[in-house]
Amino acid sequence: MNLLHLDSSILGPNSVSRTLSAGIVAQVQSVDASTTVTYRDLAADPIPHLSGGTLFAAQNLTGQHAPEVQADLAIGGAVLQEFLAAETVVIGAAFYNFGISSQLKAWVDRILIAGQTFRYGADGRPEGLCGAKRVILGIARGGFYGPGTPTESFEHAETYLRTALGFIGVTRIEVIAAEGVAIGPDQRAAAVAGAEQQIAALTA
Repeated sequence: MNLLHLDSSILGPNSVSRTLSAGIVAQVQSVDASTTVTYRDLAADPIPHLSGGTLFAAQNLTGQHAPEVQADLAIGGAVLQEFLAAETVVIGAAFYNFGISSQLKAWVDRILIAGQTFRYGADGRPEGLCGAKRVILGIARGGFYGPGTPTESFEHAETYLRTALGFIGVTRIEVIAAEGVAIGPDQRAAAVAGAEQQIAALTA
């Protein structure tokens, strides 16, 4: 089984989302010893954000393009192939200013590709092509933004990822969230412990 592991937090070893994603991967491997992991650190080795030149070139692959554009297209192609080859995707998602990091958004922009991960039907409606994939999100939030909280409507990380992944057909999305990790050390420890209990319950 091929697993793609992504981290997006800029906090390195101090990151809770990295702790969660590593735990999720370890649990999946314990359940399926045949799991092969491809790892990409989107903060340490960021994917370039889309540019007008790259977007134009992607729509005109037979034309002549500048070397830097060709290099960017190659990066995008590699990122897309990593995603397409994975049966399970584990994403460590940091929560910044109510949403995902720009580094993770840059990755999303490289996998939502017409003709590859979705297509438009005869009636013009989009159809996702990645319905067989399993995605597990490890999300760390500094405050409380989960269901039923006063600031639930401010949560645009999990909701965005569910929307983007759902658009390309992914319906098996599991979320493990640690809430309130910036409130204080006791709350951080309790949130991580609660998330680790959920991770331990993950099955194939």
